[in-house]
Amino acid sequence: FYSCPKLATVYLVGGIHNTVASLHLDSWRNEMKGEINRINHVLRNASALEKTPVVRNWMGSVIRLLDHFKVEHKAMLKEATTLLELALWKADLNE
Repeated sequence: FYSCPKLATVYLVGGIHNTVASLHLDSWRNEMKGEINRINHVLRNASALEKTPVVRNWMGSVIRLLDHFKVEHKAMLKEATTLLELALWKADLNE
């Protein structure tokens, strides 16, 4: 982005929007959307020399946040699976 001093807006394409939409909690989706949109506010105030590091840092932040929510999602699924297994086991004992 060193050759793009007027860069002011980043549009993400591809599957990330579907990934964000599939996050389990509204708060997660809202936090991801906020982080994705943050770059366009930051770029407006960044100098030409700052744009590349700003975009790189932002990309890393988006990836880390998404990875965090994926780990949390897996933990929630594991807990739900365990509860379901216990409920089925208890129901089997009661029969």
